[in-house]
Amino acid sequence: MSRATVRFWGVRGSHAAPHATHLGVGGNTSCVEVRAGDHLIVCDGGTGLIPLGDELLTQSEIRELLVLFTHYHWDHICGLPFFVPAFLPQWQLKFFGPGQTASEIERHLSNQMKVPYFPVETGNWMADIEYLEPSAAGLSYGPMHVSYQSVHHPGVTYGYRIAVGGKTVVYVSDNEVDFMHAAIEQRAGEFSEEEREQMTAIAEEERDADLNFIRGADILIHDAQYTPEDYTKKRGWGHSCYIDTVNYAIDAGVKALYLFHHDPAHDDGKVAEMHQHCLKIIRHRGAQLICTIAREGLVVEL
Repeated sequence: MSRATVRFWGVRGSHAAPHATHLGVGGNTSCVEVRAGDHLIVCDGGTGLIPLGDELLTQSEIRELLVLFTHYHWDHICGLPFFVPAFLPQWQLKFFGPGQTASEIERHLSNQMKVPYFPVETGNWMADIEYLEPSAAGLSYGPMHVSYQSVHHPGVTYGYRIAVGGKTVVYVSDNEVDFMHAAIEQRAGEFSEEEREQMTAIAEEERDADLNFIRGADILIHDAQYTPEDYTKKRGWGHSCYIDTVNYAIDAGVKALYLFHHDPAHDDGKVAEMHQHCLKIIRHRGAQLICTIAREGLVVEL
């Protein structure tokens, strides 16, 4: 198999945070590349997509790529209007994300580049653009196969499982782990005992399905935005407490977890503190999970 790597171009959630106190981790929003030989998949098009595009212009081996969007919130698409390869005729770009049809995906992406939101529309792109139709069988791109499923975030949001060369990368940028359990607990007094038992059973089934999607992944890149204090104030907003994320990864037998979608309010010191707590949880549970902070510029060999 050709050399395969994962590279982080944007790791921040919600909005860019180009502050001196944050640049050890990185200030750009979500964008991660998975590269196998000359085939490149890009996960999300946040502001990290901009330096990725600039870097691609310095090489000649790749002129085609696939961009997977988890959803269309601003922090995941705002790099797209500034992605230089889209404006060059020698490039071929494939786009995929939530939507019932390829035309719906196109509409979601093109709407942000219309007056009065942006002065240059997608009609000005010169690259060969293709919007991919959804398929229950997933997508194949070169040596990589992509499967996807909905995760817990406002609106329709996907998580992606990418298989390449016997290895698996799972990318779940925005997801609220154990959302149903948390919702049931929060409103426990509103339900009868029978209703609570029924909903708990549904929540367990859903958790099993979520765990199966990430189970055994070699690399899991997952939302770990909130502290416990954050989460009590923002329950239902579609992001995970980092404690839930690390336990989720352990329960699924994940090999390596990369804490992702860092809160823009958290500086380098705060992210490091959260990471150290994750390592303590892993030791306490006697798990073999490797846990790392996703940082801009980090390259991981598969």
